[in-house]
This record gives sequence, C-alpha cells and structure tokens, in this order.
Amino acid sequence: MTTTTLSDAALSEQYAIMRDWNAVRFDGSQSGHVESYFIKLNSPDERRALWLKATILKKHGFEAVAEAWAIAFERGAPSVGAKNETPFVDAEFSSERYQVRVAQIEMENGRTRGSIEHEERRIEWDLTFSTDVAALVPFPYMKMYVAKLPSSKLVTPNPDSAFSGHYSVNGARVEVDAWRGMQGHNWGRGHAEKYAWAHCNQWHETDDLVVEGLTARVRVGPILAPPLTLLCVRHRGVRFDLNMPGSLLRNRGDITPRSWRFTATGPRARAEGELFAATDDFGGLYYENPDGAMTYCLNSKIAEARLKLELGGRPPLTVTTRSAALEIGTRDPGHGVRMLV
Repeated sequence: MTTTTLSDAALSEQYAIMRDWNAVRFDGSQSGHVESYFIKLNSPDERRALWLKATILKKHGFEAVAEAWAIAFERGAPSVGAKNETPFVDAEFSSERYQVRVAQIEMENGRTRGSIEHEERRIEWDLTFSTDVAALVPFPYMKMYVAKLPSSKLVTPNPDSAFSGHYSVNGARVEVDAWRGMQGHNWGRGHAEKYAWAHCNQWHETDDLVVEGLTARVRVGPILAPPLTLLCVRHRGVRFDLNMPGSLLRNRGDITPRSWRFTATGPRARAEGELFAATDDFGGLYYENPDGAMTYCLNSKIAEARLKLELGGRPPLTVTTRSAALEIGTRDPGHGVRMLV
C-alpha cells in the first residue's frame, strides 16, 4: 500500500497550480480575498496605453463582488477611467483556464472584448493578443504560491504579447496594430501595505527585453515587515531572475509617490534603475481591502524608465522607455493624484 505524505500532497497542489496560471483561486470559502486579472498595452509611438482589469473582492462579513475596470491613457491629456461592479454570483471566473466574464467584459486566452460605462465615461474594446511566450513567475519557489506567506501572490501568464484590434474612449476609436503588452494575474488576502510594481516590454534600444519587478512591504500580524525587492528579466530568450534568498537580502527598492528606484543582484546579473511619471500621467484607483482599509493605487502606463543591466557577462546594456507600467500602492490619502474610479 502507498501512503501519501504531506510533501507529496503539497507537491501535487503545486503541480495543480502550474496547470494554468490563470485559473481562479477564489473558491468561495475565503473570508477575505482579492484577485485580479489585468491587461496593459502600449502604442508604438508611446502616446497611448490601455489598461483593463477584472477583479474579485470578498470583504469580511460581506458577499463577494466582481469588478470591471478600464483606463485609457494619452500623453498630454487627462486619463479616462471607468468601473462597473456586479455580485460575484453573476460573474464567471474559470477554475481551469483563463475565462472571465464580468458584466459586459470578457477575457480569455488570446482575446478580450467588452465595454464599461461610468458617469458618462465609456470605454469599449475588442482585442486579440499572442500567447506564445512562457509565463513569468516572480517568486522563486512554488510553495510560495500555496503557503500563507507571502499573503499576496502574483504571476504574469503572458508577459510579452502583441495586441491587435481596436478600442474607443467616449466614442473616439483607436486602431491597435501589433501594440506590445502583457496579461497578469494576482490574488491574496489583501493588498500590500506599501508597494511599487513595474513592467515593460517596449524599449528604445532593444526589441527583445522584458523587465518586471516590485518592492513591497506586507504586514505580518501587527508587524510591518521590511521591504522586499525582486526583479525578473528576459533578454534574448534568456532568464535572469534576481529573486533568490541571497538576492532578496541584497536588493534594495525605494518608493516615492511618483517613482520607484531599485538595485538588484543575482549570480549572473545586476540591475539598477528608476521608473517615474509626472502627476498628470497617473490615475488614482480606490483598492478596497477585505478588512475595510483603503489602498490608493497610483497607476501609470506611460511612465518613463531608465535601466542599466549587466547580464550574463555581456557588455552593460542601458535602456530607456516612455512605455512602462508603474503602479504605486499607498495607504496615504494625501498622495496628490487625481482619483479616477
């Protein structure tokens, strides 16, 4: 007779998670839970970007709700944001694949379409996207995706996609032809106390580079843990993940209300950089936590970035862009960014 050990069971659970990184993690049993599926894409000329999101929010003592979000960014013009909310029981989130429906929006592997109308603001879209690049998995160990800590999990199932189709903002149509973008998924018991997250796959100096990273402080009981910084780089098909325990002890990240600066080091790579945006290039979002606390997400998809990378013994590479995704999470209501939704 074969006896299943705890480690065997844990390993089986890890393999189940890896089956499809877009499978929903909320099963109705959690007393508090947040979960998001999001997409961002940037125009080749760096003038425009579109951000789309579907979320689950289960607050303590309340029924779960599903939310649909969209922000259209245009450099030199005010960002336009829209949001809808519906009972979770009226939405669809697949436990087996990337298949989401919230109100009038749909997301699936390779396509998204929908519309969101909010206080006379309307954003509509119909987009297809490529899904032929391996997932970017920021945490170094699979057990971190099943354990209680870290309390927030994130993965990027489609880190480097090409989008085509169209979207419209208050009736003004924008054609999309091979715009670079990505699709991500995160979930957990709440939003980090303070964080910066960034992603970019469109650079002036190279066309084969994906960079994603974060600095976050999470609360462990009554204690606010020191910040942890990790970075993942994909360059010319080679992975450089600056996220192992030794790297996490050396990596540094500094968050301000408009920027994220970092240094990160690994066995074969070193990176340092800064991402930043002007106040008018951010849009503010209200992110409720299951315990009722409010996180203010300062969101820009047209941020600037300057990075210096030393990768695998190659000559140092310095890259710049104005097409970076930068999100800064704070509990401080005096952040100074215009709140959209």
